[in-house]
Amino acid sequence: MDFSASIFLVIVSSMMLLYSANSQPLVPAMIIFGDSVVDVGNNNNLYTIVKSNFPPYGRDFANHKPTGRFCNGKLASDFTAENLGFTSYPPAYLSKKANGKNLLTGVNFASASSGYYYTTPKLYHAISLDQQLEYFKEYKNKLVGIAGTSNASTIISGAIYLVSGGSSDFIQNYYINPLLYKAYTPDQFSDILIQSFSKFIQNLYNLGARRIGVTTLPPTGCVPAAITIFSSNHNECVDRFNNDAVSFNNKLNATSQSLVKKLSGLNLVVLDIYQPLLDLITHPENNGFAEARRACCGTGLVETAILCNPKSVGTCSNASEYVFWDGFHPTEAANKILADDLLTAGISLIS
Repeated sequence: MDFSASIFLVIVSSMMLLYSANSQPLVPAMIIFGDSVVDVGNNNNLYTIVKSNFPPYGRDFANHKPTGRFCNGKLASDFTAENLGFTSYPPAYLSKKANGKNLLTGVNFASASSGYYYTTPKLYHAISLDQQLEYFKEYKNKLVGIAGTSNASTIISGAIYLVSGGSSDFIQNYYINPLLYKAYTPDQFSDILIQSFSKFIQNLYNLGARRIGVTTLPPTGCVPAAITIFSSNHNECVDRFNNDAVSFNNKLNATSQSLVKKLSGLNLVVLDIYQPLLDLITHPENNGFAEARRACCGTGLVETAILCNPKSVGTCSNASEYVFWDGFHPTEAANKILADDLLTAGISLIS
């Protein structure tokens, strides 16, 4: 982060402290859709191997217990909730915590291995984005029962919505699925994903959402698992994957701008995680990290979900020195930096 961005972050943080002095969050609720980057435990309740509700996941989280987050501690969305003034995080919709007054300040529908392409969640028995929208409809009805029609409407229209998708579509489906990569070029596949994204946003808008932040693809060619599996030189990022991500992100920006023009009152902001994460990976020492190639869990190669477990050989003792926790997901320390960048990028959602 450069000097001007740092100054801006300080100003924004100061503003938020002033606004939240009365202990009220800056928005009535935070509602989350997407994949493993923001899943806080919905997959715990599914018949799927893509879970993280066991050690060493969560070892640096509250009470040092796993929750279903694919991280050693907090996700970027958790830090975002804190930045917005919330004292708790939106609960996983399928968890026991998602009931009563806990629903008033938001909920999390995200499911690890979900995505914009319809077969991605099917492959891993995850919750599709279409099903997440169906759960959102249920949630709206529950909200009316708890808060009344008028208050529920205010919560829905004033909430901030966070959407994360696309990574699983490429890494866990397209790149390893000959039925896809032989049928579509990466450019054609990204077009299909963008069409799905556009439809999702329009459906979410029709259900009352007005302030939506959508994350870009990260530098998918630089995650440890991608380098290990696909790179001819196991110490370098896979350039073609990163190029695909940049192309997708450009389309995401253009489509989002088009949707804003089309849908009256929509505030849709693209939250770039590509460049901030690439900066951490290429210059880890500038942000206090010692390791960006290997992940903390086990060997840091392909470990994620069941492959990251207490018996993983070589799991690091200090995750704060690592950019990646497992083969795909950042550590809490990296998530904190990403969340600060999301704050500056998404300030228009709360202003």
